[in-house]
Amino acid sequence: MNFILLSVLTWLATCHCSNERGEKNGDHCDLLKQWLESASVSVEIGKQGFHREVIITVELSPAVLSSARVLLVNRWPRGVFIDPYQLASLRDQSDWQTLLDSAIDLEAPAHKTSGFVSYVFPTPDDPTRRRLKVTIPVHGRYHEPSSVGETFTSVFIQPPELLLRDDKCLQLNNFEPHTVVDAPCTANNSSTCPWVKIQQHQVVLYGSSQNM
Repeated sequence: MNFILLSVLTWLATCHCSNERGEKNGDHCDLLKQWLESASVSVEIGKQGFHREVIITVELSPAVLSSARVLLVNRWPRGVFIDPYQLASLRDQSDWQTLLDSAIDLEAPAHKTSGFVSYVFPTPDDPTRRRLKVTIPVHGRYHEPSSVGETFTSVFIQPPELLLRDDKCLQLNNFEPHTVVDAPCTANNSSTCPWVKIQQHQVVLYGSSQNM
């Protein structure tokens, strides 16, 4: 199986914030605007074989407040899976939490399962941190035997979507060209909140392939 490394070097865009709810709300919308203009994401694939690591690094603007939040949405192909038991064992060692959109069958081969979505919530212990780093362990699934003698299958790992919100920015209608989407509020419940999804402005892809 080949893993194709995809890396997003920058996600840059502009937006407009509303001050209709007063100066306090406007200040937080201005902060959110700074994030949208300067946030960047990079992705690497680590380790070898069927057991890999997807390393995601988010760079933020210098001004960070406790009310600001980051959400990474990964849409995984059916050729890989995340072990929820492994995630649970890493919870005390990590400064991020993950919510999966469906149950994961650890034993199913790729052709008998489907893709899934993970929601990763970085939770830095220092509110002034500009860099958030997440290392997600992923595992390759077995594939159906080839009828034409192929010895490997390519699995494409897409870069994550970057969603931002500030609990004190209440006006999210004027953030074009970005879109407002509903996504889980936290990793601990199923309620949804509005998030601003950064539109891709520039994407640079590079990578290598390795047999598994």
